[in-house]
Amino acid sequence: MSAKPMTPEAQEPANPELLALARRDTADPLVLGSPDAPVVLIEYSDFQCPFCGRFARETKPALVRDYVDKGILRIEWRDFPVFGAESDQAARAGWAAGRQNRFWRLHDEAYAEPRRRNAGDVGEGDLLATARQAGVEDLARFEKDMASDAAHQAVTRDSDEGYGIGVTSTPAFLINGRPVLGAQPTDVFTDVIDEAAEQARQQEDGDE
Repeated sequence: MSAKPMTPEAQEPANPELLALARRDTADPLVLGSPDAPVVLIEYSDFQCPFCGRFARETKPALVRDYVDKGILRIEWRDFPVFGAESDQAARAGWAAGRQNRFWRLHDEAYAEPRRRNAGDVGEGDLLATARQAGVEDLARFEKDMASDAAHQAVTRDSDEGYGIGVTSTPAFLINGRPVLGAQPTDVFTDVIDEAAEQARQQEDGDE
């Protein structure tokens, strides 16, 4: 990937190469919103990241209510485990929950309150309990999926994508190709989403 690295200086115009990273996969369980939404927010996150948790608790619900539910925004999750083996295990747990359509329930349970990093709070037993709380029905399948090569490959694909565009910390976001770094205040996200939606409308009008 030769896209310009995600640095604060790069937070101005949308980068076409970054815009093209939106997958719009109709079968992806790690997304919220319509594949036809005019704005796609790609989120690179780590389940042990406290700032990712802040975004999940304080900002994402407002974005879902005001944009996703209205067909304006699609949120695409990318695993970006930067804090070691426990982060990687949690990422694979999220993927496994997604196999039973419970990724976002597990996401919300995992981020419900701050956790100690690399202190065993996301050990295998804790992840199993979180999966149970998230409504994952087949826990044996969940454990098998979490340990599978497919889970490893999915997490590696996401993290390689992030590293390829210069992501160095979490959370990091792309909103229609425009980087937003860190758990910024909600109005930062809404401003960028509104601008991206307007640009998408103008482009659509120009194509008609």
